[in-house]
Amino acid sequence: MTSKEIRKTFLDFFKSKQHSIVPSAPIVLKDDPTLMFSNSGMTQFKDFFLGYKEPKNKRTADTQKCLRVSGKHNDLDDVGKDTYHHTMFEMLGNWSFGDYFKKEAIEWAWELLTEVFAIPKDRLYVTIFEGDNDEGLDRDLEAYNLWKEHISEDRILLGNKKDNFWEMGETGPCGPCSEIHVDIRSDEERKKIDGKDLVNNDHPHVIEVWNLVFMEFLRKADGTLEKLPKKNVDTGMGFERLCMVLQGKDSNYDTDVFQPIIKKIEEISGLTYGDNANVDIAIRVLADHVRAIAFSIADGQLPSNSGAGYVIRRILRRAIGYAYRVLQIKEPILHKLVPVINTQMGDFFPEISKQEKLISEIIKEEEIGFLRTLDQGLQRLANFMESNPGLKVIPGEVVFELYDTYGFPSDLSRIIAEDHGISIDEKGFNMEMNKQKERSKSATNFKNYDWVILEEDEVEEFVGYDFLDTHVKITRYRKVENKEGVFYQLVFQITPFYAESGGQVGDIGYIENLNEKIEILNTKKENNLIIHTVKELPKYPEFPFHAIVDIKRREAITKNHSATHLLHEALREVLGKHVEQKGSFVGPEYLRFDFSHFSKMSSEEIQEVEKIVNTKIYERLELEENRAVPFKKALDMGAMALFGEKYGDLVRVIKFGNSVELCGGTHVKNTHEIIFFKIMSESSSSAGVRRIEAITGETGMNFLKDQFSQYDRLKNFLKQTDDPLKSIEKLYLENDQLKKQVEQLNKEKANHEKLIWKNSINVVNGINYIGLITDLNAASVKDLIFQLKKEISNLFIIIGTKTEQKPTLSLGISDDLLNLKNLHAGTIIRELSKEIKGGGGGQPSFATAGGSDTSGLENAINKSLNYLQ
Repeated sequence: MTSKEIRKTFLDFFKSKQHSIVPSAPIVLKDDPTLMFSNSGMTQFKDFFLGYKEPKNKRTADTQKCLRVSGKHNDLDDVGKDTYHHTMFEMLGNWSFGDYFKKEAIEWAWELLTEVFAIPKDRLYVTIFEGDNDEGLDRDLEAYNLWKEHISEDRILLGNKKDNFWEMGETGPCGPCSEIHVDIRSDEERKKIDGKDLVNNDHPHVIEVWNLVFMEFLRKADGTLEKLPKKNVDTGMGFERLCMVLQGKDSNYDTDVFQPIIKKIEEISGLTYGDNANVDIAIRVLADHVRAIAFSIADGQLPSNSGAGYVIRRILRRAIGYAYRVLQIKEPILHKLVPVINTQMGDFFPEISKQEKLISEIIKEEEIGFLRTLDQGLQRLANFMESNPGLKVIPGEVVFELYDTYGFPSDLSRIIAEDHGISIDEKGFNMEMNKQKERSKSATNFKNYDWVILEEDEVEEFVGYDFLDTHVKITRYRKVENKEGVFYQLVFQITPFYAESGGQVGDIGYIENLNEKIEILNTKKENNLIIHTVKELPKYPEFPFHAIVDIKRREAITKNHSATHLLHEALREVLGKHVEQKGSFVGPEYLRFDFSHFSKMSSEEIQEVEKIVNTKIYERLELEENRAVPFKKALDMGAMALFGEKYGDLVRVIKFGNSVELCGGTHVKNTHEIIFFKIMSESSSSAGVRRIEAITGETGMNFLKDQFSQYDRLKNFLKQTDDPLKSIEKLYLENDQLKKQVEQLNKEKANHEKLIWKNSINVVNGINYIGLITDLNAASVKDLIFQLKKEISNLFIIIGTKTEQKPTLSLGISDDLLNLKNLHAGTIIRELSKEIKGGGGGQPSFATAGGSDTSGLENAINKSLNYLQ
């Protein structure tokens, strides 16, 4: 069976068992502070397991895009080195939310594997939870007895808490699980060692293929377990591993999931997979990583220097590093693999096919940038080794600086060092890495305590579209600790506070009653709860409160949010229908809007977009809001669904004239409330993505006032009330003429100076030495040094200058002298710069240094002469 057929067969099987087939959630998570990426199939169903939402269907099946490269589940360093770890993978799963439990889950898993997929029963083993005395948990005899109906008892193995008790995280739903393992070794190998002795022992051909989790407990923050009100089933089967088993392969990378990508890498590199162990690792890294990168970008996560974007950039750079040093590919390659991924997966995952060009362009730009960075790292490493002759070990902090600043892999530093007959301080590097991890850990360190429930079964409702103040009751609260201190989080039965979402910041304000007034510092969403952060817990949290949103701030935010919708429509009108939103930030002071477009906008295009948006503002377009529109009907209305967003069955549609968008944010009732729209900047966010920052409302009006004020001051300064531009043009013209005169004078002065320098040559130990202090500028000094190096053999020239009372030293050594003597300008200048209380460096033939003590210039020149003597 092909991988496409395997995926379809799985979904069709569970459809026949009355499961609703749902699409994969985005791989990048937006409203979950505990996770950056979907790292398991159950991630999109957390709210159902926690009881925060009721599922539409109690039986569900899907294939979920997963990424395990951060936090507790981090497989990145293993990828490529073996044949079964991956960064991005698909998790096939079936789910029961309070419907069926162990009997059906076990029965259907066995039916699908042995009857539909026809895996021989004598190659299968299952595990059950053996129990745990410390937790007070008994052996899962129910699962044991159910498995006995399908498989011989000697193939039912006991598993410990680590392997057979699944937990979502430190807190949350959990329960015992049954793993299904398959032995794909040859008959000869199976006769030598019984497969059950290799289960859960990291054997590449005796592997777990499916995990059936029976969620029946809730792990609380204090570590205790309590029974869930409903029992749930959560299963996960590795799609890539299943393909390996069904296609009779020894490795996931030998299946048709990866082989087309590997064939393309072979074609580009001229190398063959299977001929060399190191080459094989590199090819596996590229084949795996490009999928993770492509799907993350498709879901809206662009490579960046922080958060989830940094993780994607790190994956990308790891792949480029392998291609660069192992496959000897010094040019972009990953972007050429995206069309292959589209051919393989684009029909099932339309986000790839519809954004293939954008994904390729973003990856290519990242590759070009990092290859440039690699060259800089190589140069820096070469300079360090040249500056330290006789070096035996490169210090760990130097290797770490290259890694941290340039993204330069430590093993590449090791290879280069070995080429020069030296090594790197591995222990020192690891110490620096651990220090960084500790810094990172302390920076993000937080602790959540258990919720204190005041009222059970209350579903929180947001009423902030219609009301900015209302009476509320606190239904639950908890204490939290982070790097900024101790806070409390409150949940109300209803709330007027908008929770940060869709790029719009969360509301602030306060709650009050006769006893006290508590400031709301921020509002966020977590697991379908709207959480209000406060510094102090109310003295009497069970009392009712009056909740009041900061109205002025909210109004400024709504102006900016509605303006992003008008901006989006205007960009599509001016630049073309390829423009799609790729991210946004909507705050009270300004708005930021990222969109797909492959070139810098011209000033004319920016002006046209501004004109269109302001026209829509002046047209006084009324808000048309529909809060519960079926998703398909919303698309028929012309609303665009953004890739990377998870939409429910019912959506909210916001319409201003021709602008129709799916949006949960807050908006003006009429566009005239926006008052004024002004684009402040247009720049590149990443390859294929542009960024606009703009202002509206009071901020926009203040900007206009400031501009008029500056204009008036300019007119007064120029003493020109009619046309100040003419006066400025005249000043520029005069300035250009004066610059040319100065350049000519400097040229004449430099020629005169050159003669003086030539006449000052002093022969020291057969070396033509020039050492002087001049008032020429640095550019002229460098130019003259390079001229004299060509004209005079065996030349050693050092020139001191004073620029704005800051001393500089410039040192040149002619190439023929370098060949005769063991001299290095960069090394020498570092020593001489101490005299001017500064530092510097450079190449063997030319180096410069700056300092703060001009009185030391004379000493530096004399020291250089003494050095040669």
